[in-house]
Amino acid sequence: MAILGSTGSIGTQALDIIEAHPQRFKAHVLVAGRNVDLLIEQARKHRPALAVIAAESGYEALSRALQPLGIATAAGAQAVADAMTLAEVDTVLTATVGYSGLAPTISAIKAGKDIALANKETLVVAGDLVNKMLGESTSRIYPVDSEHSAIRQCLAGEHHSAVRRLIITASGGPFRAMSREQMQRVTVDQALAHPNWHMGAKITIDSASMVNKAFEIIEAHWLFGIPHKCITPVVHPQSIVHSMVEFADGAVKAQLGTPDMHLPISYALAGDERLRSQSKPLSLADIAHLTFEAPDYDRFPCLSLATLALERGGNTACVINAANEVAVEAFLHRRIAFTDIYNLIRHTLEHIDFVLSPSYHDYVDTNAAAVAFARSAVDAGAIPAYSY
Repeated sequence: MAILGSTGSIGTQALDIIEAHPQRFKAHVLVAGRNVDLLIEQARKHRPALAVIAAESGYEALSRALQPLGIATAAGAQAVADAMTLAEVDTVLTATVGYSGLAPTISAIKAGKDIALANKETLVVAGDLVNKMLGESTSRIYPVDSEHSAIRQCLAGEHHSAVRRLIITASGGPFRAMSREQMQRVTVDQALAHPNWHMGAKITIDSASMVNKAFEIIEAHWLFGIPHKCITPVVHPQSIVHSMVEFADGAVKAQLGTPDMHLPISYALAGDERLRSQSKPLSLADIAHLTFEAPDYDRFPCLSLATLALERGGNTACVINAANEVAVEAFLHRRIAFTDIYNLIRHTLEHIDFVLSPSYHDYVDTNAAAVAFARSAVDAGAIPAYSY
């Protein structure tokens, strides 16, 4: 296996699973973005053949620590992409966050590697292109997101034509009961306090704004070939039902489990095989009740971006993702208000050229242009307010 994003939340949990099943998995390549100290620690423990740091400033420390152990080292974006194509690698876990996961995932698909996909932005940004490439490759995608893993488990043994609707659950995040006026004043610490899941800062903010759920709808469309009008989000505060599938006969299948990413990660790594786990089993008696409610698009307008992206098509979702990355970074640095995340995305969409049938290079250009525009808007403090 190649673990792209080994020092993040998904990557570290994947290494737990690899360690628990040494007869099944081997971490052949470990890749990190900037956390060179943790990458060195992981490499010393798991002894991969290659360790790669994306930030070239970390290469000297990485090389000095690992080369005496016989572990090859490399740095930079091209080295990351090249590592995905090594002959010894069967499966690539893409556990990095954001647009940066697109290029190495494409390299892995071109090389015919199976993909355990935790980087949802790959399909959000370029789902049409990625699916066309998969049609010309031996690669298979196994989703890692708990929602998409749940849907895949519910679809096992079912006919695609029998599916009426995908129901994607959302916790509602820390602001589920707040008014939009209250959300204008929330702090970074409040936004990072997710009630159920322990995740990295970027995805936690995406969950709080519900842009993450919009991205999951887009991802589900490309993963399962279901029209976006047949993909419904529902707020489920307990995060026990990870998603559901409704069939033509009215039956609904759901996948339940504790809020623990080890299960969907192991299901993806094992290629839909169920591995024995030491995770705490689910007890419905302890939970006592499960509740569901319709999402409020007025208070969480980012959720509407899924429909906008899929109906408009082209490079729209690429622009949305790029602007969101800038917006989240600006919010985390306390430069914009929480509600300005949606405003900045909409503002950027109005100023980036639309491309109906983008190539890979069009996506690269779109991402660069959208990032530049969004950053300039943040710097200028000129973000108009939009209503849903």
